[in-house]
Amino acid sequence: MDAPLSLQTTVMVTSQQVSCPLGDESAILNMKNSVYYGVNPVGATVWNLLKEAKTVGQIRDAILNEYEVDEVRCEKDLFALLEEMRSEGLIEVRDRAAG
Repeated sequence: MDAPLSLQTTVMVTSQQVSCPLGDESAILNMKNSVYYGVNPVGATVWNLLKEAKTVGQIRDAILNEYEVDEVRCEKDLFALLEEMRSEGLIEVRDRAAG
């Protein structure tokens, strides 16, 4: 099993997917299993941030700057979303920052 994500974990979308914006939302196709996924506007923001390797902490900070949300709730929801994306093969852990 993959190690749990932390704020220092660097993540990025995999090359095995394609996506497109649908208004404020996004549609993602996993090319490995031909499953489509839809994400809401906050999920689309996260997805766009994941197009370049970023730490989970950087993504959290960007969401906190863009949306009015409690930091604890943001972090909890972000970890849940990223874990689901990882389990579906949409993102990969690129490396772990030292620390």
